[in-house]
Amino acid sequence: MIRTVPETGSTNADLLAALRGGERVAEGDWLVALRQTAGRGRQGREWFDGAGNFMGSTVVRLCPADPPPASFALTAALAVYEAVIPLLPDPSALRLKWPNDLTFAGAKLAGILLEREGEALVVGIGVNLAKAPVIEGRATLALAELVPAPDRDLFARALAATFALELRRWRDYGLEPLVRRWQAAAHPLGTSLSVSPPGEPALMGHYDGLTQGGALRLRLADGVCRVIHAGDVFFANAPLHEKG
Repeated sequence: MIRTVPETGSTNADLLAALRGGERVAEGDWLVALRQTAGRGRQGREWFDGAGNFMGSTVVRLCPADPPPASFALTAALAVYEAVIPLLPDPSALRLKWPNDLTFAGAKLAGILLEREGEALVVGIGVNLAKAPVIEGRATLALAELVPAPDRDLFARALAATFALELRRWRDYGLEPLVRRWQAAAHPLGTSLSVSPPGEPALMGHYDGLTQGGALRLRLADGVCRVIHAGDVFFANAPLHEKG
């Protein structure tokens, strides 16, 4: 079920509140907002509220036999990737960036926020269908700059379908094929990255793939490989490609 509301503060916050209040939120149901007044991204950042964009959240009920919950960030990213690919005449520039951003030619096209409440994951997804934010120092892009803006409701149904498929694959097949498929959809090995782990100065290095558990491998200038489990990742020296 996809429930669409004209306006809310945050679809993630709404589902978190429902879970905390004891409401049974069914796995596979989605809450989509036409407008968010308090949308959030990773690290508590504000999420852009562009008219015509997709802004929605869903719940994953965690089971004891599931892979580690943190790995679901890769699964959610693949679901968005698979929903966007059919919309592009040439998807060769569509790439994933760790942990869960979708980019096109280096510009951010979509973002994902995972928040845990007990034995549930709330997964919030924002996709720039019609408009992209202007963010200082960040490259952004909307699908409408590449193709006619997709219909939000049709996109929501497509994303719900790819999300359900990737969720089943995550549960049935585990991390090895997930990591392999994610790496195949990511930017090339050797891509220059700037990574800011929590509480540390930024690290400069080159993308060296993922660990078996889905953590980022960053090859530093001295040849040491640093394993990153959390942090902000940027393309180093990427050209500014901000769009309004």
